[in-house]
Amino acid sequence: MTTEVLSQTEIDALLNALSDGSVDEETIRMSSPQKIRVYDFKRPNKFSKGHLHSLLNIHENFCRSLATYLAGNLHAAIEARVLSTEQVTYDEFTSSLPYPTILGIFNMLPLEGNALIELSPTLAFLMVDRLLGGQGLSTTKKRDLTEIERKIIANRMVRIIQLIGEAWMEIFEVKPQLVNMETNPQFTQIVAPNEMVVVITMEVKIADSNGMINICLPYIVMKPILDKLNNLLLFSSEGKAITPEERELIRKKIEWAKVPMKVFMGRTQITVQDLLHLERGDVIPLNQGIKDTLAVYVGEYMKFKGMPGLAGNKMAVQITEVITKGGDNDG
Repeated sequence: MTTEVLSQTEIDALLNALSDGSVDEETIRMSSPQKIRVYDFKRPNKFSKGHLHSLLNIHENFCRSLATYLAGNLHAAIEARVLSTEQVTYDEFTSSLPYPTILGIFNMLPLEGNALIELSPTLAFLMVDRLLGGQGLSTTKKRDLTEIERKIIANRMVRIIQLIGEAWMEIFEVKPQLVNMETNPQFTQIVAPNEMVVVITMEVKIADSNGMINICLPYIVMKPILDKLNNLLLFSSEGKAITPEERELIRKKIEWAKVPMKVFMGRTQITVQDLLHLERGDVIPLNQGIKDTLAVYVGEYMKFKGMPGLAGNKMAVQITEVITKGGDNDG
């Protein structure tokens, strides 16, 4: 909607018209465009913009903790971020969920009532695949969890819910606990269908695949602490120092990370004819002398030099030098 700005001449002419009675005030009022704000009394907004912004900051902190936990647990590169925070009715939220899905009902003691966390089936099966030795590739499975899969996800759900409590610590001390886990949204009526809830939607990337997490917080659960959400300064994480305990936790998680290690014995070129006629016991000369050190690569970078040999009846390499310089140009 555009607003028309009157010049001083037009304002003077309008005032003169009002003075001599040629134009009355009611005519001007009726001709002026009215801004109408639509308000749905069936779904009143109970969370202010300040509340939503504060919840966004809380769950951004939760995403950082979640990424650290899953990286150590799944031994994979993890990214987690908040996509949106919005308020809807509980019926609208449950209607948008697929079936089957993974729903965790949890309390937030000492607050009364229950909240809800939803792990998309894609994310759940990615986690199960990684934990059972798979590559964690994207899947389109649409089925209920088996008993073993349910137990695996329930154990991770308990820890994820604990991380939610840790993210709230600076605002209000809650001790969330998993109450039940369901796969059918129709069996999770934690509040009335028309009750307002705030839904925080997050995306979790595991290697090259991704899934979603939704956290549903009912208004009746959040009502006692809404005043605490108004002070946005409490949620600022800028300038927050890393404690020794957090630093030690990060160090332990990194120590469990797996990286490929390779030793290059040398290089050579042979013809296709020679390759086709290779037999067991044939010797292929390399450009590497038997007394020359070998390049040892960690990932894509050369980090050590060593000498070939035997450890018992197995081939081995003895580290003779540590490469401390270099970086992107290693190798």
